[in-house]
Amino acid sequence: MLHIGCHLSSSKGFKAMGETALSIGADTFQFFTRNPRGSQAKPIDPQDAEALCKLLSEKHFAPIIAHAPYTLNPASADPKTREFARQTLADDLQRMEYVPGNLYNLHPGSHVGQGAEKGIGLIVETLNEILTPNLHTTVLLETMAGKGSEIGRTFDELKQILDGVKLNHLLGVCMDTCHIHDAGYSLVHLDDTLAEFDKQIGLPLLKAVHLNDSLNPQGAHKDRHACIGQGTIGLDTLAGVINHPALKHLPFCLETPNDLAGYEREIKLLRGLYKE
Repeated sequence: MLHIGCHLSSSKGFKAMGETALSIGADTFQFFTRNPRGSQAKPIDPQDAEALCKLLSEKHFAPIIAHAPYTLNPASADPKTREFARQTLADDLQRMEYVPGNLYNLHPGSHVGQGAEKGIGLIVETLNEILTPNLHTTVLLETMAGKGSEIGRTFDELKQILDGVKLNHLLGVCMDTCHIHDAGYSLVHLDDTLAEFDKQIGLPLLKAVHLNDSLNPQGAHKDRHACIGQGTIGLDTLAGVINHPALKHLPFCLETPNDLAGYEREIKLLRGLYKE
C-alpha cells in the first residue's frame, strides 16, 4: 500500500488534520509544530492529541511528520541563534510526546561561512543536548539542496552528524526528491543513488520521503519545488521512486506548491501509478 500525504495546516488542531488527510485520500501528513517563520506555538490540547492518536490507529495511518520551523539554525556562529534553536527543538520534542511514535523533521542548518566541519560540530552539540533516552519520536535530518551554506547537501555530511550524536538510535533521514536532485544526485539512476546512501548512512535509517518535482536542472543547488510531473524530475522518475523496493514501504509526503484540491489530485495520480 502506498503511504502518502501532504503538508497540512495545524491551525484547527490535531484531529482536524487527520480528518482532512482522510478526506483527500491520504494516510499520513506533515505539519509545522509552530509558525514556520517564527517562534510561537499554540498550547497543546491533550484531548485533541489523544483523539488524533485514536484516529491514526483506527485508520491505519503511516507515521506522521512534524516539521521544525525554517528559522532554526543550530549551526549558526551566533550563540543566541544556537540557543534559540536548542530551546525550540527541545520544546518541540516534548510536545511530540503527546503523539508518540511519530517523526520530527529538521533542516540541519547553515554554517554561514564557518565551514561545513565547524557547522556539523555545532549541530552535533545541539542534538546531544536535546536528545534524551525517554523520547518516543524519531528526529529526521533532511537532505538539502546545497543552497548557500546549507549543511546536508551530501550524504557524507549527514553521516558525520549521525556519527557524532551519542543517542543516534533516535535519528533518521528524510530524503527530499527535489533537494537531492538539486544537490546533484540522480533519481533517474535511483539504484546508484540509494547504493551510495546505503554505503554512507545505511538504508534502514531512511525513514520518510518528501516527494517533490523540481523547477531546476540536476545539480542547480536552488531548491524550488514543482508540482508532480511539472518539473525537471518528471512523473516517470517519481513513479520509480514510490515503486522502488527499498522505498515503497515508507511514508511519502508532498510539499508541492498546491492547494488542498491539488494535493488530492496528486495523491490520486500517484496511487494510480503505485504497484502493489
